[in-house]
Amino acid sequence: MFDFISLHIMDDYFTELSKRQQKGVFFYRLTGYSPDMEAFLRKYYAASLEAGIVSDGNIQNPDERQLSYYNERLGMDFRMDIASLEKGLAIWLPRVGSGRRRDLALAIFSQLEAMKKSGKSENILKNAYIKFMCWMYYKFESILDHLGSNDLPKIFVDGPLSNHSLAFLLVLAHAGADVILFRPQDKDEFFRLDASKCLSPAFEIAGNSPFPADFTMKYLRESIRSEDARRRMIGSGPSISACTNAWMKRSTLESVRQDPALRGDDRNHFYNCFCKITGVWNKANYANDLYLLQQEVRNAGRKLVIVNGELPKPSPDEVSQISRRNYQDAEQMILDLAASNLQNVPGSDIEPLMRKAFAEFMFAYLETSRCSGESLPKLTSRAVYLLAWLKRYSSRLFASWKPPSISAFFFFGGCRSENEALFLRFLSRLPVDILVLLPNADGSCLLSDTLLCEEHYPESLALNNYPEDSSQFRMGTTAYHAEQELNGILYQDSGLYRNQQFASANVITLQTMYEEIPILWGQDLKYRPGFSSNGNTLNIPVLFAKISGVKDGQVGKYWTFIRSLITDDTVLIQSAPYIDPAAPNPFRRFPPSFFRNGKIQKKNILNHSSWPYGMLRTEKQEYILDRLQELIELKRIRGMGQNGAEYAALAIVLNLPNDIVRLIQKFDFTEKNPKLLYINTAEKLPSLEDSILAAFLNLIGFDILFFVPTGYQSIEMYFNEPLMQEYQAGEYLYDLQVPNLRSPSLNSMLQNLGEMLFRRGNPTQ
Repeated sequence: MFDFISLHIMDDYFTELSKRQQKGVFFYRLTGYSPDMEAFLRKYYAASLEAGIVSDGNIQNPDERQLSYYNERLGMDFRMDIASLEKGLAIWLPRVGSGRRRDLALAIFSQLEAMKKSGKSENILKNAYIKFMCWMYYKFESILDHLGSNDLPKIFVDGPLSNHSLAFLLVLAHAGADVILFRPQDKDEFFRLDASKCLSPAFEIAGNSPFPADFTMKYLRESIRSEDARRRMIGSGPSISACTNAWMKRSTLESVRQDPALRGDDRNHFYNCFCKITGVWNKANYANDLYLLQQEVRNAGRKLVIVNGELPKPSPDEVSQISRRNYQDAEQMILDLAASNLQNVPGSDIEPLMRKAFAEFMFAYLETSRCSGESLPKLTSRAVYLLAWLKRYSSRLFASWKPPSISAFFFFGGCRSENEALFLRFLSRLPVDILVLLPNADGSCLLSDTLLCEEHYPESLALNNYPEDSSQFRMGTTAYHAEQELNGILYQDSGLYRNQQFASANVITLQTMYEEIPILWGQDLKYRPGFSSNGNTLNIPVLFAKISGVKDGQVGKYWTFIRSLITDDTVLIQSAPYIDPAAPNPFRRFPPSFFRNGKIQKKNILNHSSWPYGMLRTEKQEYILDRLQELIELKRIRGMGQNGAEYAALAIVLNLPNDIVRLIQKFDFTEKNPKLLYINTAEKLPSLEDSILAAFLNLIGFDILFFVPTGYQSIEMYFNEPLMQEYQAGEYLYDLQVPNLRSPSLNSMLQNLGEMLFRRGNPTQ
C-alpha cells in the first residue's frame, strides 16, 4: 500500500513516482482560488482525462443489472480477509495484474477494517465491498492496471461525496493513485465526512481567495475546450490586431474624420472607432454636420456603408449561402462556420483577420450565452446571421483592403434586436469605424459593449434617415425647432390636440340611455366618456345602436328627431338594402395577391394599380386596411373563416361610396366623428353587404344609428355576436313614408322665423 505524503507545491502532483522524495501519493482537497490555482487545475484536469479519471463525485450505486452480474460471478458470500478479497479480485478483474490485485486487496481490507472499528456491522461492510467491486469494474477499470506505476494515474473528483465514495477513493489512492477533491462551494461536506481533517487535508496557497460562485467542474471543462478550440481555429493568426477607441483624443465625429494613417504608428494594430451618440448636439446643425461627415469620409477615398432604421434580416438566399452542418457542440460549430465561409473575401489580406475576429468573438460570446442558457440551435442561428450580414457588406467595406485602411459603417436609429447589436460588436473587431446615431435622446438601443464609447446629449430631433443626400434632408431653423418643442409641450398628454394629430385610433362602443343619444351625437369625441390618449394610442367612444319602434307613436316627432341628427358629415340611408348584392362591383374578383392565409396583403394592395384610395393621405390608407384586417380577425360577420364572408368584406371595403371615402379622409379622431343613419320602414331586410359596411364603419369610428319603426330584425341577423345596443323606443308602426329629411321641417322653419323677428325687435341684438 502507498502512504499519503505531504505536498509542497502544486506541481509536485506531476512528479513521477521514482523522482519523489518519498514513495507515496497525494490526496488533497482544494479550498482557495488564485490564478496559479486555476492554471494548475486546468493542467491536472487535462492529465486526468489523458491518463486517469474525472468523476462527478458521489458515484451512483450499482443498479440491479450490475448486482445481478456480480452475484452470477462471485455470489453473495463475503469473508473479510486479504486472501478471500484477492481471490475475488482475480475472478472479477482478470485483466488486472496480480501485483495490482494484491495492492487493491490490501487497500480494501484497510478501509473495511477502519469501518469495522468505527462500529459498522458486517452487513454494511459487505454492502461497501460489493459497491467497491462494481465501481472498479464499471467505472474505474481503465486505471486499475496502472495503479502504482511510475506515472501515477490522476483522479479528479468534483461533486458531493458519500462515506462509501470517500472510502473508495481512499482505496484507489492507497493502491497507487493521486487524488484531488474539488468541492469549493461545499466545505462543510468535507468536515462532515472527515471531521479530523486528516483523510483529506486542504492545500493552501498564499494569497488565496474563495472560489468564484461559477467556478465549477463544468466551467473548467468548457473553458478548457474553448481554449483548445480557439487555438486550433486561430493558430498563429495575423499579427495585426484592433486598437479600438484608446487612441481617440478628439470628439467622436472628429475622430471618425481623422485619417487612419495618422491615428497611430504601431504596425501591429489598426486604429478604429466604436461609438454611439444619443441625442443631438445642436438641432439646427445636426443634419448638416452628418451630411458633411459622410461627404468627407467618401472624399477621402474610404469605403462607407450607411444603414437606416434596421439591418434588413438575411434573406433565405443569403442564409442558404452560409455553409453549415449538424453540430455536436458549439466549438465545432464555430470552427466549421469560420473555416467554411470566411474564404474568397474581396481583399485577401482581410481573410485571416476575419477568421480570427469571428472565432475570438464567438468564443467570448459563447461563455456569456452559456450563462444565459442559449441552446446550440439558437447560437448557430446567431452565427449564421453574423456571417450572412458580413458577406452582404464585406465587398462594400473590405474590397482590396490593405492596412492601415479603415472603412466606416454608420447605423442610424439604434439597434432594435440582439442580433443587430451582436453584428455591430463583431464588426467593431475588424478595421471599421462603427458610428451608431440616435437623434432621439430618449430612444432605446440594445447595443452595449466594454469597448463602446458613448456620448449623450439632452436634445432630440425628429429625423428618420441619415442625411446622405442634400436633396433628401431639410434643415430646420432655430425658430422652427423651438416651435416643435412648444408643440410637444402643448399637445402631449395635455388635453389639447393638433389637427390630425393621430394617424390611428381604437374604437370603444358606448352603452348609453336612449335620452343620451342627442346629447352625445353632437359632441367632439374628446369630450365623450371613455375617450383617452396615451402617447400615440388613442381610444375613441362611438355610438352603434338600433332604435326599434316610435316613441309614444308620434310620427311627426319621430321624423323631427331623426332630422335633428343629420349633419353635414352624415350618410343617410332611407331604405333597405343600401348595397344591392347583385350590383356590379369590380372587386368581387380581386387579385389573389390581395388576400392570403386570412391576412390582408397590405403592401401588395397599396402598390397595386387598381387600389382605389391612393389619393388619400398615406395614414388614412393604412387605417382603412388595418380596420378591415381587424374586422376579419374578429370574425364579426357570420361566415367569416368558414363560408368566405371575408372575401365579400374585402370587395365592399375596396368599393366604398365616394361620400364615405371623403368622410374618412377628413375624419379627425379627436373632433366630431362622421355619422351613418340607416332608416328601414319597410319589410325588406338589409343585405349582408350592408351589415359588412356598418361593422366596418363602426371600427373606423362612425356613429351609427339604425331606425326601425317596425321592430323587425336588421343587420344584427348577420352578426356573430351582439354588436349594436337596441333601444325599444315605443310602439311598432308599419308602412311609414320617409319624408325629405334633408329639408328643414315646418316646426324648424317657424322656430327660425321667430328667432329672426325677435332679433329685429330687440335693440340690443
